[in-house]
Amino acid sequence: MSEGNIEASNQDRNETSRAGGIMVFSLFLSRVLGMLRSTAIAAMFGIGLQNDAYRIGMALPDFVFMLIAGGGLSSAFIPVFAEFWHTDRRKEAWKAFSVIVTVCSIISVVIVSAVWVGAPNLVHFWGEGKDPSAFPIATTISRIVLPAQYAFLIGSVLLATLYARKQFLGPAIAPNIYNVGIILGALYLGHILDPGIYGVAWGALVGALIGNLALPILFLIKSGAKFRFSTDLRAPGVKTFFVLLLPVILGFSLPSMVRIITQKFASHYGIGANTVMDSANELMQAPLGIFGQSLALAVFPVLAQFFAQGRMDAFRNQISRTLRTVIYLAMPSSVLMFVMAERIVSVIYGYGKAAHSGQLHSIAYGLQIYSVAIFAWCMQPVLMRGFFSLKKTYKPIILSTSMTALFILMCWISSMNLQWGFGAILWSSNIAALVLVVILFVALEKEIGKLDRPKIYATLLLSTLAAAIMGAVTYGAMMLWTPQSKTGTILDVILVCTVSAWAYYFVTEKFAMPETEYFSRAMRKLHLKR
Repeated sequence: MSEGNIEASNQDRNETSRAGGIMVFSLFLSRVLGMLRSTAIAAMFGIGLQNDAYRIGMALPDFVFMLIAGGGLSSAFIPVFAEFWHTDRRKEAWKAFSVIVTVCSIISVVIVSAVWVGAPNLVHFWGEGKDPSAFPIATTISRIVLPAQYAFLIGSVLLATLYARKQFLGPAIAPNIYNVGIILGALYLGHILDPGIYGVAWGALVGALIGNLALPILFLIKSGAKFRFSTDLRAPGVKTFFVLLLPVILGFSLPSMVRIITQKFASHYGIGANTVMDSANELMQAPLGIFGQSLALAVFPVLAQFFAQGRMDAFRNQISRTLRTVIYLAMPSSVLMFVMAERIVSVIYGYGKAAHSGQLHSIAYGLQIYSVAIFAWCMQPVLMRGFFSLKKTYKPIILSTSMTALFILMCWISSMNLQWGFGAILWSSNIAALVLVVILFVALEKEIGKLDRPKIYATLLLSTLAAAIMGAVTYGAMMLWTPQSKTGTILDVILVCTVSAWAYYFVTEKFAMPETEYFSRAMRKLHLKR
């Protein structure tokens, strides 16, 4: 490798590392605020019918988001914009941006309006099996939050523009404002409105409009973005965008649909079941967001650049390194959540009305089930971005949609045998997630060539072994004393998690795992700053 290529490779690695750090911190903060959001909602409204109505009501706007391919808009847009941007075709980049924003705005307004009108019937379908008194509340919540989907959908394109230009500050702030809006809506509007759960919906709407629409617009204006209302579908890059987006629209990816589908089947398990399953899923989503999604978002524009420049060796190396890092970070998270489920749930949800609901144990049980497949959930975003950066969206979406169909079938069978308990629904999601990650891995290799399997397998094996040792340390530390107060439980969780993290790092360093350099580098930076 020439000196110039080595320097370029090092620069790319540093950019990815820096972007990853920003996104990890952002999504860590987002997950912390997400947990505070869940804490506020549970404390204010408990784990019962009103909270169930909120979960059912939110499922419809979430489904609209996925129906208009909100999760795929950025994945289809970044490769198109990045190719223009990194090949010095800036005018074409902004032209494509203008047309795509205009057309997507028109489509989203039409669909959101139609769903708003049909919300009562759709909510009844989604909440089938639930107490009928929940439906009017769920319908109103759906109608309040539906306009926020425009902000999410168009905001995803605006934020993707910043991603493609490797500007990560704006995207890092946006989701946190949304969470703050929900928290304030629960705590303040929850005391004013009747029923108070409407306050959460209004907070979500305001947070989405500010964080996902107004803020990205300000960042784009500041960075010199050029937008003109245009429906010129013949503009360069526009056709490619919609070709990439089409399979995302036609398909329903498993990671995006699990929570929505779970809410549909949870309604058969009695009052509180929707909230219990969704609460367990929210806790599982924390490591998925902090490690899986953040690193996938950070590496995506780099992969798109490698592909545009024809640097496929660098592409394969980057995918392999990112997967190994995700596995290394996800495994201890899985074990910690399994071993400490009861105390984690107590710290997050054990306040106000939720503390006296008698449902905290059920949430902990659900979290233990979900924790088994955390590493698979975290790997999926990286593999999906690998396909999207190649401008090949059909294959991953078809595969993911197939797993979604399998998941729905397993959920339907479980709902026909309610004596199995709601855990059967959660185990179904684990099975689908594990199968999907294997299929995606093999399929991606067929597109780009063999990844560094020996090192990936080594990381998986050694991380699992180190996490098991850490789990024993965690269990032992928990047995030393039993907290007698909420403050004591919080301090206990923080202390045990800290001790466990250092135990994991120590063991993996003894295993000479290269992934430990991720932490070593961060510690050196902190030391230098001091």
